[in-house]
Amino acid sequence: MQYVILIYSNPASRQTFDALPPARRKAGLHAFRALNEQLTRSGEMLATALLADPSLTKQVHVSHGQTVTGDGPFAEAKEHLAGFYLIDCDDIDTAIAYAAQVHEAAAGVDLIEVRPVMTFNADEM
Repeated sequence: MQYVILIYSNPASRQTFDALPPARRKAGLHAFRALNEQLTRSGEMLATALLADPSLTKQVHVSHGQTVTGDGPFAEAKEHLAGFYLIDCDDIDTAIAYAAQVHEAAAGVDLIEVRPVMTFNADEM
């Protein structure tokens, strides 16, 4: 089953991370690499990415057949999606165990969400 692990951040969590002692920040980076290596070795990693700052967001919609873009995040919110893992593992408990290894979760500075990925087959519609 596929799951997405969503990592949400906000300015306060970034300040909290930046205020951590250098050794703790370094340990967090090592934990990030270790989780990536573990998921890659097991074959459960499908994709992962860190996302750019929300101020670089482009909104896109189509109006009267014309593509219209705008700057900034979709909504004024304190939290923003900062990154994700897309994994394929046995069950949600395994996905939750991986999510708990995400450094931001262990450090208590960011919100981590685990969500099952739905499959879509246009032929079945």
